[in-house]
Parts: sequence; C-alpha cells; structure tokens
Amino acid sequence: MEFEDFVEPEIAVTAAVTAALCSPRARKVMRKGLVYGVAGILTAGNVATAFANSIRQGVKQAEGAAVHADEETPYSAQRKEAGMKPEMVTTSAQKTTTKTEKAGGKPA
Repeated sequence: MEFEDFVEPEIAVTAAVTAALCSPRARKVMRKGLVYGVAGILTAGNVATAFANSIRQGVKQAEGAAVHADEETPYSAQRKEAGMKPEMVTTSAQKTTTKTEKAGGKPA
C-alpha cells in the first residue's frame, strides 16, 4: 500500500481502529476514558436529580405555607374587626389564669 491510500478517510479510520485494538496502551487509555466518562455522566445525573428534588420540596413547602397563611384562625376575625395586632388578642384560658392569679389562687 502506498501513502496516498492511507490518506483516504475510510482507510485512515480502519487503520487507526486496528492499531488501537492491537495496542495494549491504547486499550488502557480508551478503557480509562470510558470509565471516567460514564462516571461523569452518572454524577451529573445525580446532581440534576438532587437539584430537581430540592426544587420540588421547596415548592411544596411554599405551597403549604401559602395554604396555612390563608386559613382563618379562631381569633383572626376578631383581629380584623377590632384592628388589633395578633399579640393583643388573648384566649379565654389566658383570661381565666389572669383572674385566678389576681384573686390570690394558684394558676391553672
């Protein structure tokens, strides 16, 4: 074969593949490259999956917080009507405890 024959793409590729398959050093390099390539793909997949799960969990938490904020508490109507802040509203248990303490009794 002449040098001009090796310049053709089909023959050049065939010669390179044959040389790579026959060379132990080339096989070792290809094997390492394949192992590192697959490991990189698996790692990237794990990172993408973890990121997607994190976003999904954050959306669920935000959704739950929005639903919780929309729910009316027993005293929210009183606060709205009286224009009071949440810390200004007391429960009946707190009032009872305060009355008992003022009367000299033990708190409940």
